[in-house]
Amino acid sequence: MDGNRFLANLKDDFRSGALAQRNALTVEARAEAAAKIAARPLPIELPPGAIVAGYSPINSELDPFPLMRALADRGAKLALPVIIARDHALIFRVWEADEGLVRGPFGIFQPSSDADEVDPDIVLVPLAAFDRAGHRIGYGRGYYDRTLQNLRATKKITVIGVGFAVQEIETVPRLPHDEQLDCVLTERELIDLRSL
Repeated sequence: MDGNRFLANLKDDFRSGALAQRNALTVEARAEAAAKIAARPLPIELPPGAIVAGYSPINSELDPFPLMRALADRGAKLALPVIIARDHALIFRVWEADEGLVRGPFGIFQPSSDADEVDPDIVLVPLAAFDRAGHRIGYGRGYYDRTLQNLRATKKITVIGVGFAVQEIETVPRLPHDEQLDCVLTERELIDLRSL
């Protein structure tokens, strides 16, 4: 077995364990964590009109909408990701916090195709697991790695992993294409990784 395949299998094991921890949280605990995160200030400037891309939560993911609404109240413009094709980078479309969403691929809610496409300044990224070096495990499809690589090639962005403290693991196995987080935000703390 080659090294990359071994690391990918190891990631699968860590992903399963972290998702089991996340799934074990009660609905009340998840809602409380989302509220705590929304109340915590971000470690970065939020210039007027900054575009913050969140995500539509699926399964037991931490709900970023309270945080997104809090950032919109501070002047941010909001966006959500849209899957345009398998094995492609995501695009982001403008979203107002009170606007309805349409069901997209994998049953994930997204803005309609009428919404303008934008390049965000801050990207809130869902995760299955993370470590304190800024590495994350997603769901294994590579959408965010491709997307973040493309965005970082064109502009300076800040990437913030958003999740529950129970999703932290000691070390995420890193593959060459894996993009690093700038910060991780959980209900317990903000981990700022930009100086590492």
